[in-house]
Amino acid sequence: MKTADSIALSYSTIKNNRLRTVITVIIIALGIMALIAIITAVEAVNQSLTQSFSTMGANAFSIRFKERTVRFGGGPPGETKKVTRNNMRRRRSSEGKIITYDEARAFKKNYNFPATVSVALPGPNNVEVSAGSKKTNPDVRIGGGDENYLLLNGYQITYGRNFTEADVESGRGVCMLGSAVAEKLFGANTENALDKMITAGGFSFRVVAVLKEKGSSAFLNADKFVLTTFNNIRRTWGSEGRSYNIAVMVPDLKMMDVAIGEAKGTLRPIRKLDIKEEDNFYIDKSDSIAQSLITNLGFIKYATLAIALITLIGAAIGLMNIMLVAVNERTREIGLIKSLGGKAEEIRAQFLWEAVLISLMGAVAGIVAGILLGNIVAMLVKSGFVVPWNWVVLGVLVCTGVGLLAGVYPARKAAKLDPITALRYE
Repeated sequence: MKTADSIALSYSTIKNNRLRTVITVIIIALGIMALIAIITAVEAVNQSLTQSFSTMGANAFSIRFKERTVRFGGGPPGETKKVTRNNMRRRRSSEGKIITYDEARAFKKNYNFPATVSVALPGPNNVEVSAGSKKTNPDVRIGGGDENYLLLNGYQITYGRNFTEADVESGRGVCMLGSAVAEKLFGANTENALDKMITAGGFSFRVVAVLKEKGSSAFLNADKFVLTTFNNIRRTWGSEGRSYNIAVMVPDLKMMDVAIGEAKGTLRPIRKLDIKEEDNFYIDKSDSIAQSLITNLGFIKYATLAIALITLIGAAIGLMNIMLVAVNERTREIGLIKSLGGKAEEIRAQFLWEAVLISLMGAVAGIVAGILLGNIVAMLVKSGFVVPWNWVVLGVLVCTGVGLLAGVYPARKAAKLDPITALRYE
């Protein structure tokens, strides 16, 4: 009997036992569906996080004043952190030491490394912006930057011009509009926004540029944004209690470590740190926040894999029992095949193919359902359609293995049946 004949006969047998097959397929599909759905959702969230946080290139880093902690849930029960004198000294030196206006300006002036430096100051969030009779929803961010802000944060100008050093130093009331704000206030032809006056947070600004659309995610809408100079933010809303952000971009990724070392050497004296004191500022390479979150989300994959494996073990046991029942039901059929010259390996192959086909049906159903469910999350976080191909292939291979393992014992039992005894079986 050829392999194609064995597969055809196995498929015919599966169709004739639909209820039993459907129940087994559902059990297998549930395990694979849970695995694929959660991994698809995690990858969609990863994409959205990367889009949200990767505003700078791979050859950029930022300097901030306090430690950023990203955690999901609590630590293990009973876990405590040892508090040492050094830890307390570092905590005292770090807390409350924001990067001030003078420190940020001094760093930009004194940083002699061949790199581009940008200074920024965040403004208010959830602001309503208006122009004439039109206005936006109160969900617009206002930020302050300098002439290098666009380059360091991945923005491009569609119409208009960049800030000049005179704009930055004087703190004059000029601004750039994100594409979503410009379209809301001035319609599809956003070029009309140039040189117009807008009101944001109760203060007036003259539009000097419209920014190119950057896109949005569930975590950040980069186009609902109004950018002015950091001195204008400082003059208009004040900067007391708020830290300035410093970003640095080097021309070559190979220069990153040297540039970071030079940045520390420049900022420490500005922050008046003694040689024995630890840094009271932190340096983030591009995407470090996203990577920290992604690392935490990665643990969900392992938990899901464990759940899926437990489900598949149960499915394998159920499939083996069903195949054993099938052997008992078809004992006389096996005896007849053997008496007509059928070989033991052909009978064994038929039962193995039957188990593998049922398992693969469960895999296909679970993969399709898992991808669809996972991409519901992708739609919610405004990510692209995600298909975790590596896990899809792994799911198919695992289900094939489950089918083989579940079918080996029943197949061997069927192949060893004595034809005379099998023909007499009632």
